[in-house]
Amino acid sequence: MGDIRSRVLLILTYLASFGCLVWTLRGANLGELKDDILTMNWWWLGFAVLADISVYCWQAIRWRQVLRPVEQVSFGKLVSAIYVGLFANEVLPFRAGEILRCYMVARWTKLPFSVVISSALIERIFDGIWLCLCLILTVRLVGYHHHMRGLVASGYVLGMVVLAGTVLLALAVFLRQKTRALLPGEGWQRHVRVLIDDLNLIGHSRYLYYAFFQSLPYLLLQVIPIYAAMQAYDFNDSPQFVPSLSVAFALMVILRLGGVVPQAPGNLGLFQFLTKEALQRMFHVVPAEAARFSHVLWGTVTIPLLLAGVIALMTSGSKLFELKRAAEDHANEMSKNRS
Repeated sequence: MGDIRSRVLLILTYLASFGCLVWTLRGANLGELKDDILTMNWWWLGFAVLADISVYCWQAIRWRQVLRPVEQVSFGKLVSAIYVGLFANEVLPFRAGEILRCYMVARWTKLPFSVVISSALIERIFDGIWLCLCLILTVRLVGYHHHMRGLVASGYVLGMVVLAGTVLLALAVFLRQKTRALLPGEGWQRHVRVLIDDLNLIGHSRYLYYAFFQSLPYLLLQVIPIYAAMQAYDFNDSPQFVPSLSVAFALMVILRLGGVVPQAPGNLGLFQFLTKEALQRMFHVVPAEAARFSHVLWGTVTIPLLLAGVIALMTSGSKLFELKRAAEDHANEMSKNRS
């Protein structure tokens, strides 16, 4: 029954992503895309690629801080695991790379798989907290548009999820024994108890606070590739549009919130849709030009990830689908042992 639900969700996700892509391509005048690319400023484009690489190097630094109370994992191994995970996210559905990167770190170290999973959960809680604050700032920067209703609603949903995760983390760190006593049963209660133990293991450290504050630069660094790509692209048809850090910041927040939704590998479809709609509706870029730029931006942040992911995968001496199968088997075995 679970397999059927997964397949139905996968089909619906692909259909929705395909619909978003078709909607974006409608009236995009893709014949002009070649000219757009040839007239781009390649210095700015190169800077965008380097800035995008720096984002994930910073993520490795932060992840190292989260894991430091239990083991000092080398920066190189974390960068490699992150890029293999990013590559998996680009080619596999349902963000399988998140589990994959955790499995690789567990395989390379003496850390239990559940502890590494907990560290990734802490990262996402921190990201969610700062992203909610960034959404509030975005509304203040660009003003509230009726086109932003879905965005704000998704922000509320994310806020509730983040709040639940924050409460769980606080209970694990400060009230571990009392919280465990409230969950005496088996099944899902046992899973939560193990999660609480793992969070407690990581949480009693000043490095966790360092990681929390490092999460803000991690988000803000993601503005730079977008800004640089805008500077590289020549918005000839939209002379009234002036690329700025505030526009790039707003677009980063929108794309990060959109990334929470299940979608096709590589965020294909929804990424272009959100970019086009934001530029067109909120910043008055000509629709066809906004659509073409959405593909340029997608290629700018995606192609380097694919190349770096392939290199990281080759360096690790593993094959993607073998890693995916091993990670799934490891997760299933861990789940059975807890039951």
